[in-house]
Amino acid sequence: MSEYILEMNHITKEFSGVKALDDVNLKVRKGEIMAICGENGAGKSTLMNVLSGVYPYGEYTGDIVYNGEVCKFHNIRQSEEKGIVIIHQELALSPFLSVAENVFIGNERQKNGVIDWTETRKQAKNLLSRVGLGDENVNVPVNALGVGKQQLIEIAKALGKKADLLILDEPTAALNDQESAQLLELMLQLKAEGLTCIIISHKLNEISYVADSITIIRDGRTIETLHKGVDDFSEERIIKGMVGRELTNRYPKRENCPIGDVIFAVKNWNVYHPDDGDRQVLKNINIQVRAGEVVGLAGLMGAGRTELAMSLFGQSYGQKITGEILINGKPANLKSVKDAVNHKLAYVSEDRKTYGLVLIDSIKFNMTLSALRNFFSKKGVVDQTKENVESEEYRRRINVKT
Repeated sequence: MSEYILEMNHITKEFSGVKALDDVNLKVRKGEIMAICGENGAGKSTLMNVLSGVYPYGEYTGDIVYNGEVCKFHNIRQSEEKGIVIIHQELALSPFLSVAENVFIGNERQKNGVIDWTETRKQAKNLLSRVGLGDENVNVPVNALGVGKQQLIEIAKALGKKADLLILDEPTAALNDQESAQLLELMLQLKAEGLTCIIISHKLNEISYVADSITIIRDGRTIETLHKGVDDFSEERIIKGMVGRELTNRYPKRENCPIGDVIFAVKNWNVYHPDDGDRQVLKNINIQVRAGEVVGLAGLMGAGRTELAMSLFGQSYGQKITGEILINGKPANLKSVKDAVNHKLAYVSEDRKTYGLVLIDSIKFNMTLSALRNFFSKKGVVDQTKENVESEEYRRRINVKT
């Protein structure tokens, strides 16, 4: 029997004539943790969606060989029946259902078509114990728990489907350091129990720690596979494979970028929680930003970084907001997002799908949406030619493949 639990051979996947995957090859040994690395848009998630049946057989070319058998998955259920379970970056939990219900959602414990709630809770408790949540109340709604625990519940749900190959897409992206460390240790524990894992992550220090091998994908193609104990597993070596060149200076010097006068200032900024008027989230914040300057906001999760940014951007967050904003030395009254946009402020949200994008509309529409009134229209009529030209130029500059 082959030492490989999974082989993906010559996988090619196109979207409207654009190759997202181009002759990709991947081999995963039984019982190992394989990491897949690459820049944004390299094709990592697309490859895993091909494997799990999100993109069904016929929408790609190439072969998937799992446990020595050529598989042609037409949906996720077929891949899960073989023991392949994927946990996406956006967690697939139903927030108002209980922990136990979420563990077995779509995989219910039932007899003669009737859910056996006693068995559901018992088995959920056992699965949660395997992921370090043995003391958790399985009857509480899952939205009462933090993101770290929700991620572990997703893993428990996968174990309930008798996973042999677990795929984790950016599992630590929304976790703090302690939660991330707990998840990585759980992966090593599951590996010791014989489970094979594939992890996609941008956190190279985590990958170097937990992975046995690393496959690097660049521009939709497999570049190389590094093996722990054989190849250089340093972050510099991984980055070299991802970008295709030696990075002598990961953070290049900023040349010919003179720092000018203060153009944006915040004085004595106070914000209260939107749902609790007695809870102060931000207290006496003072910031100055000069022309040509990059100012970083650092802090632990929950420290108020996002809340500060949203409250400054047209008071998108909070209530009972006090303080002063100065733009080019003049007071700016930013009471709405429209006010912020009119003052040429922009906000890129960390939650792009909820606050940043209209997912059912085009790339062009999303690129120009906030600027239609001020830059792409005249007397209420959109200049579609200008909109097309500018959006194509920005697409090219930021290297969006479409």
